Amino acid sequence: MIRPVPAVLALLLVLVVACSADRDEPRAAPARTTGSPTTVPTSYDQYVALGDSYTAAPLVPPTDTSTRCLRSGANYPALVAKAMPGTGLTDVSCSGADTRDMTRPQTGRTGSVPPQLDALGRGTDLVTIGLGGNDDNLFGTLLGDCTRLASSDPDGAPCRTAAQQQPDRLPSTLRQIRHNLAGVVDGVRKRSPRARILVVGYPQIVPASGTCDLLPLAAGDYAFARDVNAGLVRAVRSGAADASAEYVDLWAPSRGHDICSADPWINGRVTSADRALAYHPLAVEQQAVADLILTHLR
Repeated sequence: MIRPVPAVLALLLVLVVACSADRDEPRAAPARTTGSPTTVPTSYDQYVALGDSYTAAPLVPPTDTSTRCLRSGANYPALVAKAMPGTGLTDVSCSGADTRDMTRPQTGRTGSVPPQLDALGRGTDLVTIGLGGNDDNLFGTLLGDCTRLASSDPDGAPCRTAAQQQPDRLPSTLRQIRHNLAGVVDGVRKRSPRARILVVGYPQIVPASGTCDLLPLAAGDYAFARDVNAGLVRAVRSGAADASAEYVDLWAPSRGHDICSADPWINGRVTSADRALAYHPLAVEQQAVADLILTHLR
């Protein structure tokens, strides 16, 4: 028998239902620019990075363990700033952040950090935003509850089944993430009207086919998880478009680099204190994201 599941698991079903009208994989955004990242001109004075753990890159060496954010000194904002001499970086990305933490303190058992938008100023001229996956506890549910449910029916789809047992409701979660991202962009513009704003998407975490021990889902739930991953990417991209922000696509470049691949960009289920937190970006992914951003800025 499947154990009772927190109501938030129903949100995963919402995402899949919302995607059912468009089953295509997310499409890459049109490339705006080309060129070598090593030749990016210094044209930004004050760069502010906003984001969650896929920006902070927890446990990618070196990681600051003095705050709850577990922010890496080699995450993509640090690498982008390093490639643009003269650009000052204020990185307030924080593990566990959702879009609400842009305008309220982010608190937890290990302390509190200020609202991320507080880092912005009138002189800020470059902002990257990497958010959405923690809204409504999406990541925590998918990679927490769904992996725990796998043992109840290893060959089935217990996560999908559990979600279907929840009362039906209008598919609102993707729309809310989309709306929330657009709101964050608007908040940035109010504080930093001259800033160039880049919304950074999420990579492919779940394989397009096959299974693996590093992502211990029930066999039938890989397609379900893939739908959620793809739905989140579409919501973030649409939120950027709604607010007329630039979008940096990670979906297409990360093809073949999911958790189960031979060349993963995302760590699997085992946390490594000198490599990456479980289910979080590896150093190679952060370098790839930095390269994509620098190329976009050309």
